[in-house]
Amino acid sequence: MHMKVIQWSVWALLLWPQHLTASTPLDCRDDQGSLSRCTSISQEKLVDRVIHHAELIYRVSEELCSLFEELFIPFPLRLQSNPAAHACITKALPIPSSKSEIQQLSDKWLLHSVLMLVQSWIEPLVYLQMTMERYDHTPDMLLNKTKWVSEKLISLEQGVVVLIKKMLDESTLATVYSDQSVLQNDVQPEVLESVMRDYTLLSCFKKDAHKMETFLKLLKCRQTDKYNCA
Repeated sequence: MHMKVIQWSVWALLLWPQHLTASTPLDCRDDQGSLSRCTSISQEKLVDRVIHHAELIYRVSEELCSLFEELFIPFPLRLQSNPAAHACITKALPIPSSKSEIQQLSDKWLLHSVLMLVQSWIEPLVYLQMTMERYDHTPDMLLNKTKWVSEKLISLEQGVVVLIKKMLDESTLATVYSDQSVLQNDVQPEVLESVMRDYTLLSCFKKDAHKMETFLKLLKCRQTDKYNCA
C-alpha cells in the first residue's frame, strides 16, 4: 500500500502542475458575489473557457478513478465490479445518452443539461471528500485532486449560468438536484462497502463529466459549423 502511494505521488507531482498551468481562469464571482467577471467577456471567449474547464474536470476525473482503483480496490474486485452497471445518482435526470438523441437536443437543452449535471454533483463531491478523509493512509494528492475538482465544478456552474443568460436570455434552474440516500453521513457502512460505493460514485462522475464536455463542444460546433457537427 505504501509503495503504491509513493509511486502515485511521483506520478502526480509530474502531471499535476500541468493542469494548473494550463488552466484558463473561470472565476466569475467578484468581491460582491455577482458573476460580473464572466458577463464582461464575449460569448465566444466564455464558451472557450467553459469548454476548457470541462475538459480539465473530465481529465482529472479519469486520473481520480485510476488512482482510487489502484490504491483501494482489490484486483479481483476490479475484474468483477462494473461501476457503470450501477444506477448513477443522475440517472433520473431527463438527459439522453444515445448519440442520436443528443444530436436532437436544442441549444437550450444542451446548456440546461450541462447545468443539471454540474449542480447534481456539487454535494456528492463534498460528501466524497469527507468519506475519503476517513480512510487509512489516504494520500494527500487524492484528497487534493478531489477538492480541486469540487471547486472547479462550482466555477463551471457559474460559467454555464452566465452562458445561459448570454445565449438564451433567460434565468437558470433554481433548484439543485441531489440524491439524499448518497449524502447520509450518520450511517457507517463496512469499509469495503464504503470504498466500493465511493468507487461507483467516482466512476459515475467521470461518465457525467464526459457528457458535460461533449455537450459543450457540440454547442460550440453548432455556433461555427451548424451542419457538420456529427
